Amino acid sequence: MRKRIVGWLVLVPLCLLVLVFALANRHMVALNFNPLVAPDEAAPGFGVPLFLVIYAVLFVGISLGGLSVWFTQAGHRKEERRLRRENEKLKADLERSRRAPAREPDPALLATDELV
Repeated sequence: MRKRIVGWLVLVPLCLLVLVFALANRHMVALNFNPLVAPDEAAPGFGVPLFLVIYAVLFVGISLGGLSVWFTQAGHRKEERRLRRENEKLKADLERSRRAPAREPDPALLATDELV
């Protein structure tokens, strides 16, 4: 319950901040993807609200960061799957050995125990 309350205490002000930012930056900016055009020349482009440009850049950055983290952690996930399979196999072996009937001890082991 505490996580939920803290989440709301962080999420609501953050959403309000994003809304205020979007309302304050509604003016149109020229969006052009040609870096070779001089700033004073009229280049073909289109007008987009500034907050959309900033949100799009943030979204692309977060997506690329998440994708790169996902690829770098692939080895860890593979090792975790291997360890999980090994753990399940060992648990099954342990259960099988617990359910197996008791065997007579090996006479060679009994002889070494008597010597001690």
